[in-house]
Amino acid sequence: MHLFGAILAFASIEVFLFTSGMAEGIARSMLSVNWMLVLGAFMIVSWFATRVAHRATSLPAQYAALGGFIVAQALIFVPMLYMAQQFAPGVLQSAATVTLMGFAALTAIAFVTRKDFSFLGGLLKWGFMVALVLIAASLIFGFHLGTFFSVAMIALAGAAILRDTSNVIHHYPRDRYVAASLQLFASVALMFWYVLRLFMSRD
Repeated sequence: MHLFGAILAFASIEVFLFTSGMAEGIARSMLSVNWMLVLGAFMIVSWFATRVAHRATSLPAQYAALGGFIVAQALIFVPMLYMAQQFAPGVLQSAATVTLMGFAALTAIAFVTRKDFSFLGGLLKWGFMVALVLIAASLIFGFHLGTFFSVAMIALAGAAILRDTSNVIHHYPRDRYVAASLQLFASVALMFWYVLRLFMSRD
């Protein structure tokens, strides 16, 4: 319920930004600055929100961390969604459908098999470190991360969803449902980002 609430809040923020006309200004502003600064700021917000959600004893603080993370995700998605709206109309619905289908399938695997997928944690850390290095290098040296990178990141996000869902079943304390939803939301958002990127690269 918290995960779907987070997705609904994310979608509502995006709808507000685009219907109010604010999205264009935000997109142009973010695209005009060094994207490394944007990613750096987002990573700091993500790290802080995750830390608070997992460690805070106060429930309002946990919800504040989740809310801040949702807002940060909504803002960093604005340039991508703006470009999709302008240059590849129709891909948003397709990307959202594929993401939800992938999430549903991976969630079903975790619940049906009841297998503990926490062993994926080490592989995911290594994979995300390699991905960050490649993203930073592409921004610094100006080369394009192509289709295969998007496919690899979709697979990595899928593994993260599987690991996160497994952790919810087997490891998360019952009082950490806010932190669990934040972690799952982050993985779903990552999958949606690269599914959308893949669809846009085809148009």
